Amino acid sequence: METIDWAVLAFTLIFIVVYGTYKTQGSKNAEEYIKGGNSSKWWTVGLSVMATQASAITFLSTTGQGFYDGMGFVQFYFGLPIAMVIICLVFIPIYHRLKVFTAYEYLESRFDLKTRSLAAILFLIQRSLAAGITIYAPAIILSAVLGWDLTMLNILIGIVVIIYTVSGGTKAVSITQKQQMAVIFAGMAIAFYLILDKLPENINFTDALSIAGAGEKMNLLDFSFDLSNRYTVWTGLLGGTFLMLSYFGTDQSQVQRYLSGKNVKEMQMGLLFNGALKIPMQFFILLVGVMVFVFYQFNSAPLHFNPAATDAVKSSIYASEFASLEEQLLTNQELQKQAAFNYAQDPTLDTYERDGETLSYITTYENRDKQLRKKGKTIIAKAAPEVENNDKDYVFIHFILNNLPNGLIGLLLAVILSAAMSSTASELNALGATTAVDLYKRNYKGEMTDALYVKSTKGFTLMWGILAIIVACTASLFENLIQLVNIIGSIFYGNILGIFLLAFFIKFVKSNAVFIAALITQVIIIIVYGLIHYDIIEFPYLWLNVVGCGLVMGLAMLLQASFGSSDKDYV
Repeated sequence: METIDWAVLAFTLIFIVVYGTYKTQGSKNAEEYIKGGNSSKWWTVGLSVMATQASAITFLSTTGQGFYDGMGFVQFYFGLPIAMVIICLVFIPIYHRLKVFTAYEYLESRFDLKTRSLAAILFLIQRSLAAGITIYAPAIILSAVLGWDLTMLNILIGIVVIIYTVSGGTKAVSITQKQQMAVIFAGMAIAFYLILDKLPENINFTDALSIAGAGEKMNLLDFSFDLSNRYTVWTGLLGGTFLMLSYFGTDQSQVQRYLSGKNVKEMQMGLLFNGALKIPMQFFILLVGVMVFVFYQFNSAPLHFNPAATDAVKSSIYASEFASLEEQLLTNQELQKQAAFNYAQDPTLDTYERDGETLSYITTYENRDKQLRKKGKTIIAKAAPEVENNDKDYVFIHFILNNLPNGLIGLLLAVILSAAMSSTASELNALGATTAVDLYKRNYKGEMTDALYVKSTKGFTLMWGILAIIVACTASLFENLIQLVNIIGSIFYGNILGIFLLAFFIKFVKSNAVFIAALITQVIIIIVYGLIHYDIIEFPYLWLNVVGCGLVMGLAMLLQASFGSSDKDYV
């Protein structure tokens, strides 16, 4: 990185923090600090909702997903518009009518304090882990690629977010997220343009799409019922709908975003705005990853995109074996390049016959590429088992640092850090509010003044910020960061959603039945995920949302039937 990159990066981040802190300083009451004074317009609500979900993980992992697996991941979001409509029609009117500060307040009016507290605690557990990951995700990657100290990066990102989140509360989060989304959209659009600009002169966008299709990266829809396939239309429509209902309808980090709206209409329009733009946005980010794949059809790519892993294996006894694979990859890449040129000129030149079967050169060389990379990862695992071996999250940052002009490198790094800051700020804001409203205030025996309310919320936000930094400093990468966040959500969200659906629609079910069913369900889901993780059973993790929701509802109704009229509603 050159001086201009550091200047662009520093100016962007400092401006966002200073502007957000300055514009929202001095919140004097809980209504203003936690709900932003109910002053947000629909576009602010919509951008804030999108920014909360669009973490650094989105831009690093989703582009890597597009590079390796193509466009199929977009199916994960097919349930989003359905969820947005349901939340607008059911959840928002109830929350607004009851004038709640958090989603979990409603559960006490419908059931009792212990059910409200359980739902709040489940949220605090999963969201605190996610907050640590949203800090850790860009930190580990920037650390590996740029050589920055990982612990210091975790602490730096966490402290920057804590400053304006604690200072200004919900309004600070909403205001800064508008600037952050502007940086994100501009940066990704510029990156997309530059990728296409760096393709050979006679390769246009249509040619690039054709090459990507020949490399099986444009397979958008999968209507199969194969449970070993994580991303299909049915998984997205069913599992995705339940996950999105849980996330946007019951997760306080999102609920708090639209509760800041001026009225029901502004809240609903903000969510519908998110529902309309989210799928195109994810499609575009995946397409950026696919275009990076096309770019590397004509340019050399490393055997492994994580430089820390490459350095580790090259200083081990497996260095010569790894070097041999690199040479084979270089030879394969030259063949790939020629095949891509031929295909762009005439698609029929891409095929050849072997044993009476018509085969594609591009697909053949792409499969060879995958085999060599797999072998490389096997060597890395033997040489340095402690180093991150999955390099999906490093693809886009490698492209940025090695192919973009000075100045734009700083802008794209600002995109990644802005995304990390926006989602982390929402999470800390929600964690602090939930702890203050659902646990501290509800159980406080003295007089809760507005000043004490705001002070305690700020204190809890600071506490969760410090805990998120600790989680980030002790975390380790899973398989793919965006999958890890969704897995954590899927373990808890289905259960929480089931509790809310029981509250909304199943009126004969009372508090004790729901509470016991929720405890049993959470234990079962954790056990099932353990079986999935250790390959004892084959089951897409997104379906855990459906199973958790259905299980808690079914168990609660069975328990209520066995309790009879002895289980009363909380009054």
